[in-house]
Amino acid sequence: MSAAATLTVFYDGACPVCSLEMDNLGRHCRAGELALVDISAAGFQAEQHGFVARDLDAVIHAVRADGSVVRGMDALRAAYAAAGLGWMLRWTQHAPFRSTFDAAYRFFARHRRPISRALAPLIGAVARARTDSAQKGRRS
Repeated sequence: MSAAATLTVFYDGACPVCSLEMDNLGRHCRAGELALVDISAAGFQAEQHGFVARDLDAVIHAVRADGSVVRGMDALRAAYAAAGLGWMLRWTQHAPFRSTFDAAYRFFARHRRPISRALAPLIGAVARARTDSAQKGRRS
């Protein structure tokens, strides 16, 4: 974990949907607000971070600066907030939306690999568009 980060997120970088979303959050956050840890990276050891690999693979996890752990949609809500985009998901924490979005996330987490395969062309197009936009922004 990053000692300076407000929030450290453990995500599955082998999941294209997950990677696309974490890349997006990483682009929006200020330095030190969000540390992104790819649990699929070579050499990653969940135990070194106080977790069990199976648990990290089941749902997204995040650790706050105070050491508290949040999982699932709560981890995503915290990640969006740390990236300055909390307004996008804040409404999903209130009834009647919370239970629906929490259940939808659990479904996605269980089926993220086939969902990612099915969405691969769209994910690739979005990733290319973001890269092209970023390159144009640097040239301006």
